[in-house]
Amino acid sequence: MRYRLLLSLTLLISSLGFSQEKDTTIVFKKRVLESTEVDFLASYYNQKGVHSSVSGGMGSEKLTDIASNIVIAIPMNDDDVLTIDVGLSAYTSASSSNINPFNKSGASGGGDDDDRPANKTNENYAPTASAPIGTPWQASSGASAQDVLASAVVNYSHSSDSRNFIWNSDLAFSNEYDYTSIGFGGGFAKLFNDKNSEVSLKVNAYLDQWRPIYPTELHQYGLYGANFQNNGFFSGVTVWDENKNISTNYLPSKFKMWNSTARNSYSVSVGFSQVLTKKSQVSIFFDILRQEGMLSTPYHRIYFADKPNYYVGDANAIPNYENPNNLSVYRLADDIERLPNTRFKLPIGLRWNYYINETFIVRTYYRYYTDNWDITAHTASIEVPIKLTDKFTLSPIYRYYTQTQSKYFAPFEKHLSTEEFYTSDYDLSTFNANQYGVGISYTDIFTSSKIWKFGLKNIDFRFNHYDRSDGLSSNIASLGFKFVMQ
Repeated sequence: MRYRLLLSLTLLISSLGFSQEKDTTIVFKKRVLESTEVDFLASYYNQKGVHSSVSGGMGSEKLTDIASNIVIAIPMNDDDVLTIDVGLSAYTSASSSNINPFNKSGASGGGDDDDRPANKTNENYAPTASAPIGTPWQASSGASAQDVLASAVVNYSHSSDSRNFIWNSDLAFSNEYDYTSIGFGGGFAKLFNDKNSEVSLKVNAYLDQWRPIYPTELHQYGLYGANFQNNGFFSGVTVWDENKNISTNYLPSKFKMWNSTARNSYSVSVGFSQVLTKKSQVSIFFDILRQEGMLSTPYHRIYFADKPNYYVGDANAIPNYENPNNLSVYRLADDIERLPNTRFKLPIGLRWNYYINETFIVRTYYRYYTDNWDITAHTASIEVPIKLTDKFTLSPIYRYYTQTQSKYFAPFEKHLSTEEFYTSDYDLSTFNANQYGVGISYTDIFTSSKIWKFGLKNIDFRFNHYDRSDGLSSNIASLGFKFVMQ
């Protein structure tokens, strides 16, 4: 499971003061951003589940991820702000490790390089007498067991003298072992009705490129064709059928390597916010998103119900394959996930915030989502910040999510080889989820604590626990520090 980490950037727009004398209007502008601000952000995420997409919808989904970001907002002059966001995310994944599930004791001795990008085809295998073993229930030792995602976003914004019109533009870049993304976009916001109303428009494009990594057995078939069991990794490796007999009939003939590996995404976001009363504010938004290109994930296995089963490892463990106690046999894939090369998404959302008194605020959120893969979803959340003191705020959070499955989804071994599109990725299945969390924030508007020339303005800590009806659960803890140059 890949995680794409691009943090959104928020600009604080100051109020405008003015006075008039005789026939000459003199505008006194307050700087959009008084001085340089630096945010240090860090998070730790872990999850577990039993529906690994790499293993065809069945197997361990254990994953840990540690991410960090530095966001620097620099006032270029009274009206312009340059914001730079640089991030690193390092993860380890039992699921992704099983792109190559066969351990170092097997024919891949020292680590099979099948989980490298498929365009690297220099194969020098040295099969040993001992057979490789693997399991969908534990992490393997392949190179894809861990990875680092690096990302950077640069945003430039300009505010008019009246502070009623703001435009911005941005560039984004991210890269990991098998994927590179380049993005660009821009937008504007228009305030009116004494700044009680705001309309915004944002347009973005991401031009991405896969470097496909295929499951070991399919990669070998792609390299050597029908005779692949006598070459490369499979030379000297025993393949078993479901009756525990040695077989040479495994032939994933439906598998083909991708010719075009680009994935492009385009989005248009429209928003409107309105101050209803002194205590109430509402905002409405909708997005139009289109994706095209290689929308499948090339290392997600598929197992067909109408094809015979073949295995590598301990034949005696075959009857126990779907049990987490299976530690020594892995089933060979029939194909990889295949999905259409276009997708259209339409989310529509609403936020309503209400100020009860100096102690309590209510923040609510609802979003409806639909796409042309037949997924519909509803998201609702509520957060109630409680001001404990002048400096400390406690924020309980609850979020509920539910969705229907894609027309292309089926569980492990339920697809047929006659289908055109298929996936066993449970992110595209029917499920509902609950998320519970709490945040605590420390704010010092006088920035009395200092490090060199920077005063500490804010510390924010959040913890969330997530439970999904298909067995996936996760925890995420995040910590942020905001400093202001003085």
